[in-house]
Amino acid sequence: CVALVVGLGNPGSEYAGTRHNAGWWVVDELVRRWKALPGSPQAEYHSWNATVQGHAVSLIKPLTWMNLSGEAVTVYRDQHGLGTPELLVVADDVYLPAGHLRLRASGSSGGHNGLKSIEQALVSREFARLRVGVGAVTASRLREHVLEAPLEDEAALLERAKAQAADTVEYWLVEGIIAAMNRINRRVPREVSEP
Repeated sequence: CVALVVGLGNPGSEYAGTRHNAGWWVVDELVRRWKALPGSPQAEYHSWNATVQGHAVSLIKPLTWMNLSGEAVTVYRDQHGLGTPELLVVADDVYLPAGHLRLRASGSSGGHNGLKSIEQALVSREFARLRVGVGAVTASRLREHVLEAPLEDEAALLERAKAQAADTVEYWLVEGIIAAMNRINRRVPREVSEP
């Protein structure tokens, strides 16, 4: 199977610069870096294809709302086939400090509706996920926080994280999940823990 990288976000120009669209930022960076070519148009997602060091990879940005991201993955799977070892999902994470990354081979959604939707669609949690920290916030402000643009000091951190996340996707694709985790997870401070 071709490897698939899914960057989570919400469609529409009003969401383009918001924290919830961190997954889309990483896909955009990879499209630019890999000079990826557009795939055939679909109602459920935008796609691009590339070959990186001999590895074929597709990139998609779901055009469903965040909490329906699994629908886009299902359509892709039905058309192209997809095994969970070939899937990496990139998502924002409010439980990590802005700019920090965490890569996992599998795990829980951590309350992230996009990850939850994909888990339900695939009936599995056994797929890699790369979380991009967008800064912690109180539960009462969670929805507003993810749908706002980063503050000025966060923006620089997230710009750097976007490049590091793109590097991490390359490590995953070329070296495998374990090597990529060993490279990237050292950067996360010990005191940060997932819910």
